[in-house]
Amino acid sequence: MSNDEIDTGDKLTPADFSGVTSHRRCTDALCAILLWCMWFSMTGLGIYAMRMGDYRLILYPLDYDGNVCGTDYGGIDMTEYPYLYYVNDFSGGVCVKECPQLESLTDPHTLVTYNGLYQTSNSTVTTADIAIADYSASNDSLTCTEDLCYPNNDPESSFTSSGVNQGKGFAYYALDTYDVLWRCVFRDEATEALEKIVNPNNEANLTAVTDLVPKNENLKQGYNFWSNLYGDLWVARYFILGLGFGAPLVVGFLYSFALRIPGVLAFMVWASIFATIGIFFAAAWYAGETATQWASADPPKYTQDEINAATYGSYGLYAAGGLLVLLFLFMRKRIQLAMGCVKETSKAITAMPGIIVFPVIQGLGLMVFMIAWCVYVAHLASMGDFSTSQYDAGPIKISVRTFEFSNFVKQCGWYLLFCFFWTSQFILAMGEIIFAMSVSKWYFSRDKSNIGSATVWTSIATSMWYHSGTAAFGSLIIAIIKMIRSFLAYLQRKAEEMDSSIAKAVLCCFQCCFWCLEKCMRFLNKNAYIQTAIFGSSFCTSAKEAFFLILRNAARIAAITYVSGGVMFIGKVFITSLTTGAAYVYMDQEIGDELYSIIGPLFFIAAISWFIAGMFMGVYDMGIATILQCFVADEEMFEDDQMYAEGDLKSWVDSHG
Repeated sequence: MSNDEIDTGDKLTPADFSGVTSHRRCTDALCAILLWCMWFSMTGLGIYAMRMGDYRLILYPLDYDGNVCGTDYGGIDMTEYPYLYYVNDFSGGVCVKECPQLESLTDPHTLVTYNGLYQTSNSTVTTADIAIADYSASNDSLTCTEDLCYPNNDPESSFTSSGVNQGKGFAYYALDTYDVLWRCVFRDEATEALEKIVNPNNEANLTAVTDLVPKNENLKQGYNFWSNLYGDLWVARYFILGLGFGAPLVVGFLYSFALRIPGVLAFMVWASIFATIGIFFAAAWYAGETATQWASADPPKYTQDEINAATYGSYGLYAAGGLLVLLFLFMRKRIQLAMGCVKETSKAITAMPGIIVFPVIQGLGLMVFMIAWCVYVAHLASMGDFSTSQYDAGPIKISVRTFEFSNFVKQCGWYLLFCFFWTSQFILAMGEIIFAMSVSKWYFSRDKSNIGSATVWTSIATSMWYHSGTAAFGSLIIAIIKMIRSFLAYLQRKAEEMDSSIAKAVLCCFQCCFWCLEKCMRFLNKNAYIQTAIFGSSFCTSAKEAFFLILRNAARIAAITYVSGGVMFIGKVFITSLTTGAAYVYMDQEIGDELYSIIGPLFFIAAISWFIAGMFMGVYDMGIATILQCFVADEEMFEDDQMYAEGDLKSWVDSHG
């Protein structure tokens, strides 16, 4: 045991330890049973929601009367009228057969109302141009008259009438539109033409036509953006698939191999250390120079307090830089050990290339769960009740239907959120146990030529059969913490609405505390899973052993965390940058002239590359932590000449052990 370890708790390894245990039992079976019960109850709730709800309420637009356009849901059959034409900026609208497309852009003498079309003698639009559903049977339908909607047959007077009410009434003008998500969106040219007719003098006291339905502008911008993006993605689809998914894997393996080349890892690590120190000293110099310039300015532009703050900040940064120098000098041996762990992890991944495939299996498992979960959530979200909101429009009141949820539906929503947290964290936890078991089997093998991708598949079977309960236990803790944080976020939104400064401050403190707790538990869980993978122990036993392991090897773990964090970040940036840069050069030459903008496809390639790089580096991160625990077990149990450690780790033991 090295001299930096604290004698806290029992030693990590049992007296008869000889590598990864082959004698296992099902651990934390109760938590596995609870997880299955959660899945069954979630499925039952989902089936109930599918029977009682209707997903069409979420997908299709709702008119002012509570009917869902394009469906037979509600008091009126709207199957033949799938589109919503907005009549006011309270989101009130009527269902139409097609979104109007007018060559004249607008017809100010035709009004779309809560009860069909209203037209004056000068109208040029026909009912075939705008086919509106029949609302005559609705209790909230309102009909235009000359006094209500078109006094004196004047478009300017109509705009301020009770019926139109500058976009806050029950009627609005016929405009040229296009459809976005079954909503009819006004074209810019049409609203500009209407503006010139109803407000030719640009009177400041009148609402601008372009501001009448704010959501139109958002939908319009979204339509243009997504339309161009979808076109570019379709043209570049094969490049995105090939370069986005294939290239990062190739580069990732090359990066893994490069870390084994003498000098490469050392250069990366020490360069990042010197860069970190240099940033502090550079910032300190800059703050000092800034304070000097402020002090010599004539006439003075800054107060003495601001000058003092910059000066003292410079001193503080110099002090922090000096402390970092001392810290890294103190930890230089541990950093060497950390680099040895990184190199061993690279060897393990190279020996078991199949380990990279498992995150893909995890992703597929999460995708299957998410499909079912999203279906349940969509149907649950449709189990609300309609409520009527009324607004004044001169001497009359207009009605708009809104959707509200009962307490039961809200509680079910919280439960489904908990199911999502627990399941997603369980999938991640199972991955960590499988990674740890695969790497530890590689480490504790005298003949590493017998280790290959088959080791990964046996680790998957063993982990799923024996230790799914342990993964369920650890993921349950994280899920509970995330639920508490979600509820705090809900309370924070309520505090924002109430504008309560004290409540916002208190809730923010709680949110920070639980964020820290979640980070600590994730770190402890990861090390507990490694213990389970090596020794086959339950979660509580593994967590206790992992806790004392951290205490006994605090300096080593700090060095590992720093070095692995740097290697992970550099790896993700390297893989993403190289893949995206190569994609830019290749796509620009091959299909550059066919794209509206190359930025969209490049963004998707970069995002996919970053995800795959993160997946690759996540395996690295878990592998590094596993190698460290295997090394500690190796070191505590065996003499130098009997240890499983080899290569750089063995050299470190020979030099510093």
